Amino acid sequence: MTWRWRYEDANGGEVTGRELPTEIFTSQADAESWIGENWRELLDSGVEQVSLLDDDRVEYSAMSLRAD
Repeated sequence: MTWRWRYEDANGGEVTGRELPTEIFTSQADAESWIGENWRELLDSGVEQVSLLDDDRVEYSAMSLRAD
């Protein structure tokens, strides 16, 4: 299993073509810890929400990086 984050705009479109991290993780817990440490920088880079993928399977989607 490989875990990764898909970066998205507010409408759910994938954000690409920027200097965004392309981290690959060996566990869901590692991926979640990483996003907890890096969400502010992603938001500053124009990412509004993220989806967590396990290979090509979506574990969960459209997680906003903005506070409620």
